[in-house]
Amino acid sequence: MAAEAVASRRRTRALGSFTRTRVERILQLAIAIGCLALGSQAFFAALGPDDEARGWHVPFVVIVFASLAAAIVACLAGRAVRPMSAQFPLVYVAALLVWPLATRGVATAPTDHPWIFYLINVATVMTILAFRLPLQILATIVIPLLYGLTRLVQGGFGREYWMTVSLDVSFALILGGILLSLGWVFRAVADDVDGERARAVETYAAAAAAEATEQERVSVAALMHDSVLAALLALARSHSDRERALAVSMSREALTRLANAERDAEIGTDAPVSMTALADAVENAGVEFGVVPPTTRRIDRRAGTLPESVARALVLAATQAIANSIQHAEGRGLRLEVEGLTDPPMVVVRIIDSGPGFDADGVAEDRLGIRASILARVAAVGGRAHVDTGPQGTRVVLEWGWPSPDHEGEDA
Repeated sequence: MAAEAVASRRRTRALGSFTRTRVERILQLAIAIGCLALGSQAFFAALGPDDEARGWHVPFVVIVFASLAAAIVACLAGRAVRPMSAQFPLVYVAALLVWPLATRGVATAPTDHPWIFYLINVATVMTILAFRLPLQILATIVIPLLYGLTRLVQGGFGREYWMTVSLDVSFALILGGILLSLGWVFRAVADDVDGERARAVETYAAAAAAEATEQERVSVAALMHDSVLAALLALARSHSDRERALAVSMSREALTRLANAERDAEIGTDAPVSMTALADAVENAGVEFGVVPPTTRRIDRRAGTLPESVARALVLAATQAIANSIQHAEGRGLRLEVEGLTDPPMVVVRIIDSGPGFDADGVAEDRLGIRASILARVAAVGGRAHVDTGPQGTRVVLEWGWPSPDHEGEDA
């Protein structure tokens, strides 16, 4: 239950851009519609008397408006928005740079606005979708100024052009600044909303995880009361060897149930499991945590097989040790060792890291990661487990030996 709550908490982190994603889509549609309106105005203006010299008008119109159409379609479709939005301001700037050459020899009045004038803020607003804020600010300032310089060059820097061009540039700067500010405000508000939402969901997930953990502890406490206490009472009341053997069997079963309480899985059968299969399972124990620690195998070819219940207990205990290392030591220097020996006949699994270690005596009584999931789990199948920890790292050793040497001749 606690594991499900933790997994749910991880999934909520992916929802942090809920509002920002929708604001971005709204900006794309709003900018596309606004650019379509201004672009249509510029297009109808371009159908009037040519502002360019002969041979320049048609290529100019085709290139600029084809670029604008591609950007608008991308915004409406929500596909390739950034590259399509970026190309139009670049095409527009190139058109402004060539404009004095294209209009050479064409007489124009200072109060007349060429069709390219209506696209100034179309180019600046497209940068909101294409570039980061510093480049947006730069483009919002530079593009209107570049237009003003282009018009002054076209008019030969005549005195009559200065006032009109200054008004046009001022208007473009003010409108561009307003549009830029609106985009920045909308995005900032969306980020704040997403941040607060993510923190609220994270708080709820943490509370749910704490509640699930508490329920899990209550279940384990009930299991301890029902099973372990019953076994202890049976042992206290036993008078014969048979009664004592029965009490020991009850105790072992209770410990096994306690060790497997976290996963609520079957203990396993006595089907034989090879040492190689055990080593593979131990090596893959960290996959669910996103790590595959390096594993050293030293398996004697004469090493015997072991029961599935034993192999399962060792793998689960190793998994818990790996989880502890990742959680408390960040998996620093994590490595695994699996040994299959014949003299004496036993299997040894080591989980080693180079973390800062911990105070084994200071672990709270209600923390079952080591006591139940490692020590009790291995003891329940007749094995031994011990933990050595210090400033140089932590070493968890899991051992299980065959009850008799008869298995020494079996093949893995």
